[in-house]
Amino acid sequence: MQTKHQLASIGLALALSLSAAPSFAQVVVGGAPMLASKDIIDNAVNSKDHTTLVAAVKAAGLVDTLKGPGPFTVFAPTNAAFAALPAGTVDTLLKPENKAMLSGILTYHVVAGKVDAAALTKAITEGGGKATLKTVAGGNLTAMASGGKVMVTDEKGGSATVTVADVYQSNGVIHVVDKVLLPK
Repeated sequence: MQTKHQLASIGLALALSLSAAPSFAQVVVGGAPMLASKDIIDNAVNSKDHTTLVAAVKAAGLVDTLKGPGPFTVFAPTNAAFAALPAGTVDTLLKPENKAMLSGILTYHVVAGKVDAAALTKAITEGGGKATLKTVAGGNLTAMASGGKVMVTDEKGGSATVTVADVYQSNGVIHVVDKVLLPK
């Protein structure tokens, strides 16, 4: 069984390293180049796939934090991920009176430190197939390898797939995910 986990981990590491661009290559997300010399916010505002996330970060008052030195690891949901939430959810969360709730959801997608694909693969391997990540919001995310991809599960049992790994920023790394993760 241990050998099976080791082989799966090696396969995951290879898959992530092949899908993730080297730090010197330019990654394009949402039609825009993501420059390692720019911070998380300065890159995200250019991605047409993350306009909802950027609007939410602004509404939650987290722009200055995510422009800070970090480093941060952000599991960044796409517009499609937000659109998959129940009707009216995003509009409700963007209201000023729901700023604290929105901030809690957004910071649940952020892990302190730079957890790139290699570090995540190592943590999953060392954890026997699972890695627990403590979020800035205080909750936990669980990362696992499944079918050559990394799945991130929230505390409610919802699961997101990392669709683009290792989008390096001057203050951390972004992993694009296809679902919004929700705390307890």
